[in-house]
Amino acid sequence: MSNIKLFQDKKIRSVWNDEEEQWYFSIYDVVEALTDSNDPKQYIKRMRSRDEGLNSNWGTICTPLEMIAHDGKRRKVQTANVKGLFRIIQSIPSPKAEPFKQWLATVGYERMLEIENPELAQERMKELYEKKGYPKDWIDKRLRGIAIRQNLTDEWKKRGITSEKDFAILTAEISKATFGMTPSEYKEFKGLTKKNQNLRDHMDDLELIFTMLGERVTTEISEKEQPETFGQSQQIARRGGKVAGVARKETEKELGRSVSNPDNYLPKQTNLEIE
Repeated sequence: MSNIKLFQDKKIRSVWNDEEEQWYFSIYDVVEALTDSNDPKQYIKRMRSRDEGLNSNWGTICTPLEMIAHDGKRRKVQTANVKGLFRIIQSIPSPKAEPFKQWLATVGYERMLEIENPELAQERMKELYEKKGYPKDWIDKRLRGIAIRQNLTDEWKKRGITSEKDFAILTAEISKATFGMTPSEYKEFKGLTKKNQNLRDHMDDLELIFTMLGERVTTEISEKEQPETFGQSQQIARRGGKVAGVARKETEKELGRSVSNPDNYLPKQTNLEIE
């Protein structure tokens, strides 16, 4: 899966890394766009030679991935994710790179303030969702759901569960018991095809509420029983999800309709999503 991004009037090639689930961008294209160099390859070599920190970490910053090369053939090119890209931009002494450096400095300062006052981070998230067109009452539920999710992952970490893969397995257990679908099945149900689309950003109020219920009950049971093995945590996840599943089914009887629905919450707002 590949895509071409516009970088002002320049085209930046990018490719989705399935293994890491994030975008990678052509370093060559970014350097060319920010420097107007006639030979970006040589510019990159010179840039690395004068920046020892960048050069010594080049193996972790740069990832060779297949893209359509400038000769029209598919071949591996030097790419970097967003974090690596920003590190490269810091080493480019060009007026075109200055706005990015100023932006990074601003973001860094804001994040430091948010560490001292977490409420600022919450306000920033509210603003982001408002810009995407979500109503206030939905945003309040979404942010509450994020807090409940964080409490759950913190509880899992206390039980020795730390890998993203294990988190995904336990989350799937809760979702399956709550809605009869794993998160990946739910995304397919809603027609979400982009890797970086967050399922919960496309849930309506009731879907969010039952998601929160399953995760909160799971947290409460885990805190009470203090499981010592992953298998025990898996059973608790099913039980927590089952509580939400029973409540969902009763709600559906009263409403005469399914709580789960194939609609995206913002079906016409796909242009606002980060690609």
